[in-house]
Amino acid sequence: MLVVAVLLAVAAPLVWMGPDLETVRLVSLVGSRDEMRWRLMARLVTFARRPNQARQAAAWRMASIELCQGVVAELATGRTPGEALARAVSCLEPPDPSVLRPVVAIARDGGDVASALEQAAPDHGGEGLLRLAACWRVSLTVGGGLAALIERVGGSLREAEAHRSEVAAQLAGPRSTATLLAGLPVLGLLLAAGLGLRPLSFLFGSPAGFACLAAGVLLDLAGVWWTNRLVIRAQRVGL
Repeated sequence: MLVVAVLLAVAAPLVWMGPDLETVRLVSLVGSRDEMRWRLMARLVTFARRPNQARQAAAWRMASIELCQGVVAELATGRTPGEALARAVSCLEPPDPSVLRPVVAIARDGGDVASALEQAAPDHGGEGLLRLAACWRVSLTVGGGLAALIERVGGSLREAEAHRSEVAAQLAGPRSTATLLAGLPVLGLLLAAGLGLRPLSFLFGSPAGFACLAAGVLLDLAGVWWTNRLVIRAQRVGL
């Protein structure tokens, strides 16, 4: 089971990163393998650099909280909203600094900051930037105090992040249990091998053993997938 699990884990990213059907057909027609090799290398680089989506979202949420705090602090010193936003962004360390550069330029030029913030907000973790843009738009339209609005938004973002951390801490136990249960078959194989039962010879040496191995791997993977799905659903409900 351990060997099959390792093979499946290695084969999955290779299949995902492999050349598509159009590339294979092109190579078969043209006869050039360099293009396929370069495309495969590009897929490997992209896969290696692809950031974790959950970590990126959490980093953007924390950056939004710090940005709200920075803008409020700069406004309290008497700076204009554009200058306050530009200075707050300059003191910030977001996951991708290039995303907020257009916002800084528009803020310094006196442009539409709300639209710039909405365009800069990432798909995952950009709720704080969207709320900040709403504060900016409300302040310009209604004439309300921008500092008070941003301070309230920052407080709500901090409360939401604290609740999200609490839910994640409560779900850490089920995640660890699922990981432990997924590794128990490997422990069983090691225990059987220590007792001299030679489980690998049975699993790979007979059709019945191979059938048991395939069924065990499929059930193990299905259990891990189902547990992760339940945890993700519980996390969404808790948030």
